[in-house]
Amino acid sequence: MNIEDLVQSKLRSIFDDDYLIFDKSRFAGGLTNYNYIMNIKGSEYIIRQPGGMTNQMIDRSIEKVNNRIASELGLNSECVYFDENSGIKISAYIKNSQNVALANPCKNGNLRAVSSLLKKTHLSKRHFPNVFDWKTELTKYEQIVKELNGDFFYDYHALKRNLLNFLGQNIIQTISQPCHNDPVPENFVINDKDEAYLIDWEYSGMNDPAWDVAAYILESKLDDESIKDFLTDYYDHYPKREEIAKIKGFMLAQDLLWTVWALIRHYNGDDFLDYCYFRYERFRKNMVAISHLSDYSISSIVKN
Repeated sequence: MNIEDLVQSKLRSIFDDDYLIFDKSRFAGGLTNYNYIMNIKGSEYIIRQPGGMTNQMIDRSIEKVNNRIASELGLNSECVYFDENSGIKISAYIKNSQNVALANPCKNGNLRAVSSLLKKTHLSKRHFPNVFDWKTELTKYEQIVKELNGDFFYDYHALKRNLLNFLGQNIIQTISQPCHNDPVPENFVINDKDEAYLIDWEYSGMNDPAWDVAAYILESKLDDESIKDFLTDYYDHYPKREEIAKIKGFMLAQDLLWTVWALIRHYNGDDFLDYCYFRYERFRKNMVAISHLSDYSISSIVKN
């Protein structure tokens, strides 16, 4: 049974309707997975169709636990159904809402909402049962690429060594707190009552909070002024040099990690080659620049 037929079968079973059709006409976005809005028996839901190779990259049993914790903390949307074997998930649709990517990720009110949700996550006493370590994830992704008989960029291993050397020299200390680890602006949702949610917890785990801070800046392509406002709001002051160095290092690491993630999707037959090239080109340019410029800024990493 292919994944679309499996989703339809699950929908018919969950909603007790043998004639229910998996309607994909209202696409709600997604990279790792594909999400669709469906009206079923008068209520609207987000139906998640897992993307290719995702079950090899993501531990769905861990995601199920972390997704529940995030909901109990009031961070996440309501989960109606979660199948840890297939990765199919059904969530209540947040009415009259818009994700921050569409609502402007640089807007001051949205920056404050994002900062608040991240701090609520990071300072939570409800710790996740797993650790998200980007180097471990990268090794796992590299192995999957090899199993798919895929190739890496000609300078991949040299630039990876340069990155690890840079991180070793510039990141003095890391801490471990609950993190989302994929805080792209599309994962922040705000409704017409200014209630904000952080959704899609599949990469969540214990990590350094600076990873989330770095990710939002990079994925949202914040401009220089927005970066300063966001960092000041999150840290309650402009961060110290050591924290800035950590954010820069994690931004570089994220472009490398998600490049290899995209290679997996590409070699599995999905249309991810442009995304892969974009992330790796930015990583390459930034690694060269940051190796020669000690004052290379966060905003320069975003722009490159």
